[in-house]
Amino acid sequence: MKIETGYLYHIKDSFFECAKDARLMINHKQNRKRPTYFAIKEGKIFWFIPLSTKADKYKMIIQKKIERNGYCDSIVIGKILNSESAILIQNAFPIIEKYIDHVHKEGDVTVMLDKDLQKIILRKFKLLLSLKNKGINLFFTDIDKLKKLML
Repeated sequence: MKIETGYLYHIKDSFFECAKDARLMINHKQNRKRPTYFAIKEGKIFWFIPLSTKADKYKMIIQKKIERNGYCDSIVIGKILNSESAILIQNAFPIIEKYIDHVHKEGDVTVMLDKDLQKIILRKFKLLLSLKNKGINLFFTDIDKLKKLML
């Protein structure tokens, strides 16, 4: 399977068994859809950013962060498949291809995010990585531990 930046994917349960990180958003059980993840390709690693359909919940969180800090770079609200979704950059994590289950489709159409939304996500993701490298960690998971485990 060819995995590319900008598309949405789903993850195998075996990733969560391997990662053993309680701060990861887990796959849903009992025939419910798994979370969908926005992919960013970086060499052998893919960064996966979970999406949530609970945009209103995250709008309130964004507002609280803006009131407290003056900005919010860890969550983005965007239109995906004609609905608002929260793109949870703070929940991003590294993964390798063997744990990627399948690309997200609506009917026969493979879902790719709008180019402008992709640019916003990529810019904010790079900012969060840059902050982490300076000692300010806004990621919920231990991305260094997971990256080492994946490699």
